[in-house]
Amino acid sequence: MPETLCKICGLRREEDLRLCHELGVGFTGFIFARQSPRFVEPEAVAALPVHYPASPAGRPLRVGVFAGESLDEIRRVASMARLDLLQVHGGEDEDFCRALRPERVIKTLWPQRLDRQGLEREMRRFSPVCAWYLLDAGQSGGGSGGKLDWRDLAGLRPPRPWLLAGGLGPDSLPAALATCSPDGVDLNSALESAPGEKDHSRMREAVAIVKRASGGQRG
Repeated sequence: MPETLCKICGLRREEDLRLCHELGVGFTGFIFARQSPRFVEPEAVAALPVHYPASPAGRPLRVGVFAGESLDEIRRVASMARLDLLQVHGGEDEDFCRALRPERVIKTLWPQRLDRQGLEREMRRFSPVCAWYLLDAGQSGGGSGGKLDWRDLAGLRPPRPWLLAGGLGPDSLPAALATCSPDGVDLNSALESAPGEKDHSRMREAVAIVKRASGGQRG
């Protein structure tokens, strides 16, 4: 069974980042959109360790989340915070993504404002300028915390791997994974006790669910 990647986003505290490394998640996410309650300054992320000795499968890739920031600002933050991937939520076009370097771009799309054909068309449109897609609930901007209708995404076979987002946590992950088989999942608010404060028991439970769905491979 193919590996399902786990991304834990909205990180602000070192203890939460350390646990991500210990659990062997694939991506760790930091939000640099100032309108988010999980906004973190790039200087704070720069001060966080990139490696922890306890990480069982190599360090996770660091993802910066942006929603409408300029190209120059994204580049500045990416350099300062030592980011590997850049997740864009602001309606950026192909030229914008290309300027960030396609191999670093996670392009966000919103299935709730597109029919299936429209979603597949957008995926084809952006396939030359991104490495991943992220399919989120809502209509635009940053994460809404709402849920998608996973049945609408069943059988999706886009030209790039994709992450499923939208209020996913231990209660909803089994059904989401079984229904639409994403290449990865993006977890945030459903793992929290407060914005930017992860509940470690829920983190452990969610990653265990993803690993079971992947046949026990890396989260």
